[in-house]
Amino acid sequence: MAIILRLDRVMADRKISLNELSERVGISNVNLSNLKTGKVKAVRFSTLNALCRELECQPGDILEYRQDEEE
Repeated sequence: MAIILRLDRVMADRKISLNELSERVGISNVNLSNLKTGKVKAVRFSTLNALCRELECQPGDILEYRQDEEE
């Protein structure tokens, strides 16, 4: 997939744990862990909004586009 999630990097920069961010954003640890590891096919705008609010970042800090070699 050409979209890469960089949530783990942003969380490390902000020194925030999975549990703390999960509570602040209002999603389960499992769902946040799946986001963090890139095991998702979609992200709701409401979730992205909450993540950016709590991490004080822009969507581009969390999402990265890389062209597939197949394209």
